[in-house]
Amino acid sequence: MSAQEWKGGSLAGEGASMENRFQGTREYVASPELMASVNVAIALKKPLLIKGEPGTGKTMLAEAVAKALGKRLIIWNIKSTTKAQEGLYVYDTIQRLYDGQFGEEGVDDISRYIKLGKLGEAFDSEDQVVLLIDEIDKADLEFPNDLLWELDQMEFYINETHRTVKAKHRPIVIITSNAEKELPDAFLRRCIFHYIEFPDKELMEEIVRVHFPDVEANLLANAMDVFYEIRSIRDIRKKPSTSELIDWINALQIGGIPAQEIRKALPFVGVVVKKDEDLELVKHR
Repeated sequence: MSAQEWKGGSLAGEGASMENRFQGTREYVASPELMASVNVAIALKKPLLIKGEPGTGKTMLAEAVAKALGKRLIIWNIKSTTKAQEGLYVYDTIQRLYDGQFGEEGVDDISRYIKLGKLGEAFDSEDQVVLLIDEIDKADLEFPNDLLWELDQMEFYINETHRTVKAKHRPIVIITSNAEKELPDAFLRRCIFHYIEFPDKELMEEIVRVHFPDVEANLLANAMDVFYEIRSIRDIRKKPSTSELIDWINALQIGGIPAQEIRKALPFVGVVVKKDEDLELVKHR
């Protein structure tokens, strides 16, 4: 089933009701291909793995999906030290020991010291939620594999209390990656994959006008021309992102910079270019 076929709603009877179809929001401009990928993932009940260079809206996608579908968003921010177990639950033995020393009641009730992690919270929710596992590639190589069973079966077992936590409603799972590490094949097979391409000028103008609907046309055109020129410089180390263009346009408007001065003077270019060596390349472009 192709993304084009999905746009016509041909998967609607296979798991995605009209109420559960993502069509973007006023604040988040999504390409038709991205919307199709979200809806296919919902229909097939699989995690959606999103890749793309920084600043292409990967994290904001989950926020937009939750808002558009009227669902609570749960965010699990992954760090280099994050372990899969933390997403399920943690057993607070230190607090239990502390309570025992000070004669607190209920110390024998281990369940008081079981704290669900973000994945456990999503499973245990009375309503369907959107779960964002953000920057999964920051964790060690075993992290994705350690989640395979839970993401497949939508359940996990708490050894200390002999309780199985099973998802009441399968969450809509969105996983982001900056491609810092390769993800295991076994994990990739279980996901719907979408790479967010950097916006072309037409889509970028639409994105900018969401933030600044009254931006002067010549200022926007000149700023975007320079912005894409900077991104095209061969040896530039950090390509500016969408968020940096938005900040730059805001600075240009606040500073009252005439459109014709943007290319010549590069006002506030430090909003866009963040490395010394890149700044030299830009000045001599």
